[in-house]
Amino acid sequence: MKYLHQLLVLVLTFQIFSCSPNVPEQEKLPNIIIILADDLGYGDIGAFNRDSKIPTPHIDALAAGGMKFTDAHTPSAVCTPTRYGFLTGRYNWRSRLKSGVLTGKSNSLIPDDRTTIADVLKGQGYNTAFIGKWHLGWDWALKDGVGSTGEGWDPGDFDAIDFSKPVTHTPNDLGFDYAYGHSGSLDMAPYVYVENGMPTAIPDTVTVNTGKYSWWREGPTSPDFDHEKVTPNFFERSIQYIEEKGKDEKPFFLYLALPSPHTPILPPAEWQGKSGLMPFGDFMMMIDDYVGQVNAAIKRAGIEENTLVIFTSDNGGSPAAGLEEMAALGHLSNYTFRGNKADLYEGGHRVPFIAKWPANIKPGTTRDHTICLIDIMATSAEITGYTLKDNEGEDSYSLMELFDADKEIDEFREATVHHSINGSFAIRQGDWKLLMAKGSGGWSFPKPGDPAEAELPEVQLYNLASDPGETTNVYAENPEKVAALKSLLSKYIKEGRSTPGAPQQNDKVEGEWKQIGFVE
Repeated sequence: MKYLHQLLVLVLTFQIFSCSPNVPEQEKLPNIIIILADDLGYGDIGAFNRDSKIPTPHIDALAAGGMKFTDAHTPSAVCTPTRYGFLTGRYNWRSRLKSGVLTGKSNSLIPDDRTTIADVLKGQGYNTAFIGKWHLGWDWALKDGVGSTGEGWDPGDFDAIDFSKPVTHTPNDLGFDYAYGHSGSLDMAPYVYVENGMPTAIPDTVTVNTGKYSWWREGPTSPDFDHEKVTPNFFERSIQYIEEKGKDEKPFFLYLALPSPHTPILPPAEWQGKSGLMPFGDFMMMIDDYVGQVNAAIKRAGIEENTLVIFTSDNGGSPAAGLEEMAALGHLSNYTFRGNKADLYEGGHRVPFIAKWPANIKPGTTRDHTICLIDIMATSAEITGYTLKDNEGEDSYSLMELFDADKEIDEFREATVHHSINGSFAIRQGDWKLLMAKGSGGWSFPKPGDPAEAELPEVQLYNLASDPGETTNVYAENPEKVAALKSLLSKYIKEGRSTPGAPQQNDKVEGEWKQIGFVE
C-alpha cells in the first residue's frame, strides 16, 4: 500500500504539471510585430504633434501604452534604402544602391546570403511573416529569349515577364516562412500580388490613374488587385496571422510593410471627408483605425503582455501628399522640421517611433536619444540571445537598454549617418549635424542643381539643440567640428561598419559614392 500511495502521488503530480504551461508567458521569447508606414511624417501622429489636424487615437494609444522615441531616424530619406537598412541592420549605401530607389521590375537588392532580421528570428525558433510592400526587388520569371525587364518606367518592358511562373530571390529566401505582397510602391507596376514566390493571378488588364493625389503609373494589373483595397487587405491578412499564430507555442515575427499613406492616396468611401483636411488626412484616419484593429487582435489572442509592437515610418512626409496645402490648413506633416521626404534635412528622415511591450517597457515613457531604424536588427538579436557576427548588422545598436525607462543613459549611438535620394551624406553626433551637400540633397529648396545652390558653401553644419529648424549654417565658425565629423564619416565608410567589430567590405559599383573625395 505504501508504494501504491507513492505511485498515485507521482501520477497526480505529473498530471498537474502536464496541464500547466511549460514556460510562464513572461519567460517566453516575445512576439515581435513591426508596422512600417510609408511616407508618414513626424507631425502626422497626435502623440508627436499636439497641433496635428488628423485624429490618430489608436496610434496615440499605442504610444501611451509604451515608449515614444522623439529623435528616431530612417537610414535614408526614401523607401527602398530604408527598408534595406531596417531588414539588414546595415546602411543602405553599403549595398549596390548608392542613390534613388528600385522599381517594381528590379532584381533583388539583398543577396540570399545576407543575414536579415527574419533570418535571425527564424533561427531562434520564430514563425516569420512578411505582408505588404516589399520594394527591395525580386527576380520575375522572364519569357523565353528575353534577357531583362529593364529598369525604367516603360510599360512595354512588362511584356518580358512571365507571370505564370514562380518568382525567385523573394522574401522567402531571406528568412520569411510566409510572404505575401507586391513588388514596389503602390504607384509602381506591375500590380500583382505574389504569395510565397508565386503570382496569385495573371494580369488581364492595364490600368493607370491620373488623379492629383491618387495617381499611379500605367501597368499590368491582376484581376485580384484593387488599388483601393490593398492597404485594408494587408491589415486584414495581418490580423488573421496574429489570431492564428497567437495560439502557437512558438513566438512569431510579423513585418507589416504598409504601402500607405504613400501615393496613391485612396481612402475608401466610408472615410472620405472624415478629417476635413484633404484625402491624406482621411487616409491616415483609416490607417489609424486598422492599427487599432491590430491591437485589438493582439488582446483577443491573449498575447499583449509579451508582444513587442513597433510602429514607425520609412521616411518623412512627401510633397505628393499636398504638404503645402495641408500647411495652409494648419497641419504640418513633418512638424516644425525643415524639408521633406528625399532630403538630408530633418523632415526627410526624422520619423515617429513607438515601441510597446508591456512585459518590459513602462507605459507612457519617452526617450530623446538619437536612434535609427537599423537598430531593430541588433535589438531583435539581443532579445533572442543571438550574437551578431562581424558581417551581420554592421551599423545596428540594440535598443534594449533604452527600453528600460529607469536606466540613465548618457550616450547611445556614437553617431548616425543620414542619406538622401541623390546619394548625399550627412552625419549626426550629439547635437551637431554635418551635411555633405550645399542644399537638401533631395526635393526641397535648394534642390541639387538649382542655380541658388551654386552660391552656397560646400557643407552645412547645424546645432540641433539651438537650431532644430536648421536655419543657420555655422560651418565657418566651427572648423574643428566640421573636420571631426568629416573624419568620423570617412572612417565609417572606409571600415564598412559604424559599430565595434572587424572591418567589412562595402558593395562597390562603378561610380561609388557621391562626394567620394571627402573620404580620406
